[in-house]
Amino acid sequence: MKSLQANSDANKTASALAKSATAVAVVAARAAARVITKAAPDLGPLVWIEKGTADFVTQVDKDAESSITDILKREFPEASILGEELTPESALSVEGLTFVIDPLDGTTNFLHGFPHYAVSIGVLNGPELIAGVVLNVPRGDLFTATVGCGTTRNGERVGVSQLSDPSRALIGTGFPFKNPDILETYAKQFVEVSRHTAGIRRAGSAALDLADVACGRFDGFWELILSPWDVAAGILLIREAGGIVTNLLGDPAVPAQSPVVAGNPDIHPWLLRTLQTADAS
Repeated sequence: MKSLQANSDANKTASALAKSATAVAVVAARAAARVITKAAPDLGPLVWIEKGTADFVTQVDKDAESSITDILKREFPEASILGEELTPESALSVEGLTFVIDPLDGTTNFLHGFPHYAVSIGVLNGPELIAGVVLNVPRGDLFTATVGCGTTRNGERVGVSQLSDPSRALIGTGFPFKNPDILETYAKQFVEVSRHTAGIRRAGSAALDLADVACGRFDGFWELILSPWDVAAGILLIREAGGIVTNLLGDPAVPAQSPVVAGNPDIHPWLLRTLQTADAS
């Protein structure tokens, strides 16, 4: 009896922590969005720093991440931070809280005034994803997921699409622009998926692509190389919305530098098989 009570208390504590982490991540994401929105009307003076091939960062990215980190550290001083711009070399902690931050996912879109970019914050407790927040900055759409509590958009529950016919599916993707050596592999996949679906879309923000799978706008999504901060929040958004997220081998996705294949329970297996077939050709 004492063991059952202890388990119940532990579950309540874990649930409370996940909900608290979600709430703080929302506050932090909104603070970053204010930094980004303030800078958006006057992009001319911004210095583009090239981190890699077609991969840019600006002071806005760094200021947005600083605003997030300040809030997280104030509320969870013992937590670890893995952020794309300020702490990209940090390792995911095997114990305690880790916040995985992309302060401006879609920097190239932002720099060109293309209104499709987001703040993404994923939260792990040890190895387990417990919270995810993605905020579409230009639109103001807020996606949240708390483990065991489902996924919401602007406070209302959402779920993955119910579509099961690939010929009617809309699939999101991301080009491997940082890794031109795998463009030929990607091109084979693109052709094969294109042949059997209603369309493919590439808008330039993986965090928002995953959120769009979670709310049913996309029926599936794939990209060959993504980083932990690109996917930490989105993985949980999709799972809590009833979807599936894996790597190209079909193993459950984790926040890591890895391929990602996502979709509803009908489209994901088809998409995974299609990509694997293209790779084998």
